[in-house]
Parts: sequence; C-alpha cells; structure tokens
Amino acid sequence: MPASSSPAERLRALLAAPGLKVAPCCFDSLSAKLIASAGFPVTFMSGFAVSAARLGMPDTGLISFAEMLDSLRACTASAGAVPLIGDGDTGYGNALNVQRTVREYARAGAAAVMIEDQLSPKKCGHTKGKQVVDREEARIRVRAAVEAGRDSGILVLARTDARGPHGFDEAMARMRIFAEEGADILFLEAPLDREEMRRFCAGFPGKPCMANLVHGGATPILPPAEIEALGFKLAIYPLHLLAAVISAMQQALAALQPGAATALPPLASFDEIKRVVGFPEYWAAEMRFADPARRTAAE
Repeated sequence: MPASSSPAERLRALLAAPGLKVAPCCFDSLSAKLIASAGFPVTFMSGFAVSAARLGMPDTGLISFAEMLDSLRACTASAGAVPLIGDGDTGYGNALNVQRTVREYARAGAAAVMIEDQLSPKKCGHTKGKQVVDREEARIRVRAAVEAGRDSGILVLARTDARGPHGFDEAMARMRIFAEEGADILFLEAPLDREEMRRFCAGFPGKPCMANLVHGGATPILPPAEIEALGFKLAIYPLHLLAAVISAMQQALAALQPGAATALPPLASFDEIKRVVGFPEYWAAEMRFADPARRTAAE
C-alpha cells in the first residue's frame, strides 16, 4: 500500500492481509517515532498512557478532548506512514460530540478512532468501578461515530466495557449491535480467559477483532501466535513502552541519589540520542540552505 494512500486505507489493507498485527501503543512524539522506526506496521495512541505522560494523572476521565487531540496530532506527525488508531474515549459528550471527535481525529491524521460505551467520566478498562451506558445510548454513540467516519474517511473501532459490570453475554450483545451499526473493528474489553477471547472472535467471522494486552490486567497475556489462533487481527500493548520508561527513569533517578548503591541502568549514548531525534537529517537539510562558504567549510 503506497504511502500516498490515506491512513484509513493503509489500516484497512493491513487488517485484510493475513496474520496478526502487533501494535505497541504510543503517547507522545518520541514514542510514536520509535515505534515507526522499529518497523511495526500500526500503532495505537493510548489514553491511559497519554494521561500518565501528559498530566501525571490516572486514566479516569481527567484528560480533555483538546489535550487528547493535541497529543494525537503530535503522534501522527511522528508516526509518518504508519497508521495510528486514536483513543476517542466516550466521544466526550452526546452523539454530536462523538461526531466532532471522529472528524477532528480524522483531520489530525488518525487511521481509526476508538469509541467506547462507558459512562462518563470513563475509567481504564482493567481497573475497578467501570459503568456503561444503556444499550440504546451505546448504539446511538456508535451510529454517530460510523456516520461521521464515513464522511471523514476514518475507520471506527467500537469498544464495549460491559464485560466487567454486566458479564460476557451482555458484552457480546453489544458487540453484535456495534457490528450491525457498521463499526469497522470490534473490541470487547477485558475478557477473562482464552475461552472468552475465542468466543468473542468466533462470534464475528470476517470482522477484525482487537485484543488489549495489559500486563497485570484482567486478560491473559498470550504469545502472538496464540492470540492469532484465537481469531484476533490486532493486538495492542497499551502500557508496554510507558512501563519501560517509568522503570528506567526510576532506576536512573535512584542511581543519582547521594550515596546510592544502585548502578545506572543502560543508557542510550549521546550519539544515539542525536540519531533518534533526527540531528543528522537536520544538519543535512541545514547545509542545503547554507551559503557556499559555510558548506565548503563543513565539508
């Protein structure tokens, strides 16, 4: 799929191709750039991780639509041609708010937007206290998202969090509603075991299903080959990079404490940092616009 195609077209082609697509989640420009540089075919901007990195606060509906949109623009710019799915939470209001969220995410360069059925303020799908809106409100929310998505050229990933408060059967009933409404990708949050994961995917043959793999969360962490065998097309790892960053920074800070016995963790060299953030490309471009004497001196 050429880079000139739209983000949604690139994502649709990836999901139509054989095999599971593994998507580490980003939360800022640097994480998105590293994911793209590592060769992953798709990424997902995690609301949990954005809230943690941008606000230093939990994923409990504290971050605003404007802050999420701003982070999304930064992530899509750094992900380049890699299609990015943006966490749209509950859509930030009624059906018209949902449509605005979908349209703005499309303008920001997202390939798909996730819309969920939680009651606002929403909570992380693997933490306690979740509540969901009734089925009809959930249907209208997804219907509005799909309508705006078709107009804006962005895919809709429909999510239910009903498994926790109301059980697996209710979650599956909502997934069927979302499929009827035309959602492009389905996401049943927090199935508890392999059998629930298998039943979810088996219930929607031909429709891409997503697994959300949170270390320490409710869903078992399985090898990618087993996740694919269960029927999933997409597996996201929302906290993989965030957890690595937190651990590395805590170790580095502990090692700087006076009298610390802790050794510094492995650190990227200054040259590697310069490479990752793009100094070589910047310097090359800078020389193109330098006066001839400066270019000669640099050479």
